[in-house]
Amino acid sequence: MGSALSFYAAAMSDSPALWARVARAPAIQAEHIRALLAQDGSLQALERLRRSALSAAGWPPAVIASLAAVDTYTIAADVRWIERYNCTLLACSSPDYPPQLAELRGAPAVLFVRGDASILRHPQLAMVGSRNPTAGGRSTARDFAQYFARAGLAITSGLALGIDGACHEGALAADGLTLAVCGHGLDQIYPPQHAALAEQILAHGALVSEFAPGVPPLKAHFPQRNRIIAGLALGTLVVEAARESGSLITARHAGEAGRDVFAIPGSIHNPLARGCHQLIRQGAKLVESAADVLSELPFQLEKQRLSAVQQPSVAPSAGAPTLDNDYKILLDALAFEPVTVDTLVERTEFPSESVASMLLILELEGLVQPQPGGRYSLSQPRT
Repeated sequence: MGSALSFYAAAMSDSPALWARVARAPAIQAEHIRALLAQDGSLQALERLRRSALSAAGWPPAVIASLAAVDTYTIAADVRWIERYNCTLLACSSPDYPPQLAELRGAPAVLFVRGDASILRHPQLAMVGSRNPTAGGRSTARDFAQYFARAGLAITSGLALGIDGACHEGALAADGLTLAVCGHGLDQIYPPQHAALAEQILAHGALVSEFAPGVPPLKAHFPQRNRIIAGLALGTLVVEAARESGSLITARHAGEAGRDVFAIPGSIHNPLARGCHQLIRQGAKLVESAADVLSELPFQLEKQRLSAVQQPSVAPSAGAPTLDNDYKILLDALAFEPVTVDTLVERTEFPSESVASMLLILELEGLVQPQPGGRYSLSQPRT
C-alpha cells in the first residue's frame, strides 16, 4: 500500500484548495484517490471535476456529486484558516501519509493536522476507555501511558474526558509524544474542559482530524474518529469500558485491520470492566502489566529509557505497609468493587465505628480510595 502511494507521489497535486475541497466531500475515501491515480496517472480529473474520468475510475455517482456540491467560498475560507493556523493538509497520495492508516479500509482521503505531522508516522499505541472511569482506571491509564511513552511509543487517543485524557496526560508526564484524534474541525476543542490539555498536546505531538474547520462535534462523528485512532496505531489497549462503550468500536476497527487488541480485566462487579471482559472472550489479549503489551507489538523497545522506571501493573502493590490481621480482613472484604460501610460491616462483622476508623487510616496509607455514594474501593498501585 505504502509503495503504491510513493509510486504516485510525482503525480499528486499539492494544492491546498484541492484537498480542502476533498475534505468537504466526506464520501471520498483514500481508495477513491488511489483508483483515480491508477486509472489516470494524475489528479487532473479531480482538479477539473471531469465526471467521466472519475466515473471511469469507479467513483460512484454519489461520491462525484458530493465533490461537485462543495462551495468555492467555503474552500477559500478553509484555505485561509489553514494558512493562518499553520495547519498541515495531509493527502493520502502523499508519501508522508501514515502507512499504518493507509492500510485501513475506508481510510480518509485527507487529514488536517495541527502540530508535528511527522509524528503520525511514528510507532503508536492507541489507548482508549470510559469517559467516566473509576479512580483506579484513570490511574492505570495514566501510569501505563507514561511507561509506554518512555519506551518510545507515541500514545494515540481521542481527547475525551476520562481514560482518553488520562492517557494523554501520562504521555506528557513522560515528555513523550501523544496524538489526539478529534471528531470535529480543529478550529475548536471538544470537550472544552480539555482546552489546556490540547495546547500541551500541540507542543508535544499533534491534533488530527478528517473534518474541515467549522464541522461540529456531532455524535455520529466519533465512531468515524475511532477508526482513525485504531488505524494509526500498531495496537489498541482498552483500559476500562462498558459493554456499549465507543471504545469497543475502536477495538473492532483494530481487529478488522489485523492489529493487536489488548484489554485490562477488572472486577466482575464493575460495569466498566464488562466491555474489557467481552473483548477478552472475543480474543483480545489480557493485560496485567505493560510487558504484556510491549512483548506483542512489532516495535523496537527503547530499553535504555526504561532502566530506571518501575513497570506499572494492575496487580496489588508488593510495597504495601505491614498491617495487622483486622486490617487485612477489611481489605479482603473490599475486594476490588466499590462497597459501602454497611456492606463491609456485614462481611467482616466488625462494628461500624471500627470499620469507619480503619477506612480512614487505610485511606491515609493510600490503600483505600473513597468513591461516590459513600463507597470505598482499593487503590490502584502507582509507579
